[in-house]
Amino acid sequence: MVKRFFLLFFKLLFENKIACFFFKVVSGFKNKITSHCFSLKVGESASSVYVKSPCYTAGLEFLKLGVGFYSESNLRIEILREYRNQVFTPVMQIGDNVSINFNCHIGCVNKILIGNNVLIASNVFITDHSHGSINEADLEKPPKDRALVSKGAVIIEDNVWIGDGVSIFANVTIGKNSIIGANSVVTKSIPENCVAVGTPAQVIKNLGLNE
Repeated sequence: MVKRFFLLFFKLLFENKIACFFFKVVSGFKNKITSHCFSLKVGESASSVYVKSPCYTAGLEFLKLGVGFYSESNLRIEILREYRNQVFTPVMQIGDNVSINFNCHIGCVNKILIGNNVLIASNVFITDHSHGSINEADLEKPPKDRALVSKGAVIIEDNVWIGDGVSIFANVTIGKNSIIGANSVVTKSIPENCVAVGTPAQVIKNLGLNE
C-alpha cells in the first residue's frame, strides 16, 4: 500500500513537472510571436522591440517607433483612422529607449509624440481625444454614440517619468526631464524640469536644472 502511494505520488509529480515545462515553453513562444508580429508591423525597429503578450494594437501603420522599445503585458495602442463616419489623419511617434509598464492604454486620432528615454509606469492612460463635447446635443446621446473630438496633440518630451495610474489628456505638453506623480490627471501643460502631482496636476517643485 505504501509502495503504491509513493509510486502514484512520484508519477503525479513527474507529470506535473512536464506540464509546467510545456506551459513555460508555450508561454515563451507566445510572447516571442506577439513581439515579433508587433516588430514586423513597425518596420525598422524589428531587432530592438519587445512587447510582452497579451497586447492589443490597431493602426500601427500610423506609428513611427524608435529603437530600444520595451513594454510589459496588456499594452493597448489604438490609432484610429476611422470611427463610424469620421475620418482622421493620426500621427503617433515614440522615440528611442522608451519603457512602458503593465496595463497601459494609448489612444490617438490626432497626434501623440513621445520623446526619447521616457519611462511610463503601470496603469497609465494617454489620449488626444474624447467622446463628444460638453454641450446639450452631445449630452443627450450615450457616450459611445458621440463623435470623437480632439482639442490638440499630446507631446511628452525627452527623459520624462510618468508615475503609476496617471491620465494624460489632449492639448498637453509635458516638458523634458519632468516627473508626473502617481495618480495625477494632466489636463494642462507642464514645464520642463518640474515635479507635478494632483488632480488636476500642478507643479510642486522645480528641479533647478536651468540654474
